[in-house]
Amino acid sequence: MKVLIVTTHLLGTGHLARAATLTRAFQSEGHAVRLVSGGFPAPQLDLSGLDVVQLPPLRSDGTDFARLLTVGDQPADATCHDARRSRLVATLLGFSPDVLITELFPFGRRMLRQEFLALLSAAARMARRPVVLASVRDILAPPSSPAKADQTQAWLDEHYDGVLVHSDPALVRLDASWPMNDHLRPMLHYTGFVAPPPPAPHPAGAGHGEILVSAGGGRVGQPLFRAALDAAQLTPDLRWRLLVGGGAADALRTSHPDSPAIIEPARPDFRQMLPLAAASVSMCGYNTALDLLQTGCPAVVVPFDDGAEVEQTLRARALARAGAVSVLTSADLSGKALAEAVTRAIATPRRSGEGPRCDGGASSVAIAERLAEARAL
Repeated sequence: MKVLIVTTHLLGTGHLARAATLTRAFQSEGHAVRLVSGGFPAPQLDLSGLDVVQLPPLRSDGTDFARLLTVGDQPADATCHDARRSRLVATLLGFSPDVLITELFPFGRRMLRQEFLALLSAAARMARRPVVLASVRDILAPPSSPAKADQTQAWLDEHYDGVLVHSDPALVRLDASWPMNDHLRPMLHYTGFVAPPPPAPHPAGAGHGEILVSAGGGRVGQPLFRAALDAAQLTPDLRWRLLVGGGAADALRTSHPDSPAIIEPARPDFRQMLPLAAASVSMCGYNTALDLLQTGCPAVVVPFDDGAEVEQTLRARALARAGAVSVLTSADLSGKALAEAVTRAIATPRRSGEGPRCDGGASSVAIAERLAEARAL
């Protein structure tokens, strides 16, 4: 069958990484998949072998998701949105998928609702309407009002056949971040977490015995990196390596020329470094959390909580209850506190890496196949 997956990452690159993993899962079962990306290109992600359609890219202005910026940091205008909407609908009609998956919408990306609704309306008018699924991570940004939750449910009722929840319900249920009702609950399909296979240790030994500090591929994470640089000064017996996304590595290196830490851009082999690392220091995004679960690397997480963000805090608490990570809040973050937390993490017996279900890619494929087969009957 043919599958169209649509995603737009606006701050970090986790949404695109998860969509790419889902794309590969469908490809591995012999399906033709086209991935539409509406965020900025992410060179640190491996998208080789994928059929990717790039919309005119957008990003958020920091955590202000109501203000969207184009290349050159210009505010997105009507011309930009029209071009994105036209390209998106043309891609749908030209590909004619059996399954259409919208990542996050309608639970999020409301500022892009016009393009998503145009896509969904075009799908409804197709001679052979595709199965339409929403794809969401384990934890969502809770709706700010009952009216927004009601509008989401109205869109689901009108356009969708189901919701793929990429979580293990034994660890995190969607109820933790989104209000449930009798319409939504039967639409949910828990898939397990969507993750690539567990990484093998780096063939060149990169990361061995190091403290790996990462903050995803976006432009956030500067407070975490500054605290890590201070912690590196306080722990001369430890080797710290900072993997800085968003093109900010050179500036950080220039501003801290005497730091004992290694400072370099975010790198695509990061996952292979984790099995050899002494510890990981990071935020608690979806993909990073899964990397930690799969490798068992001792971990200190500092959940991203700027603005009204609660997703990473909720996830970090769930992982801490499972004994997978230690949590340091952004309010308590300092070089001294981080150095102490890392020292404790290193002294803790290493986990085996066994834990929640991480077969969400294969499970999502099976669910989509079953729904498409039922549609064809």
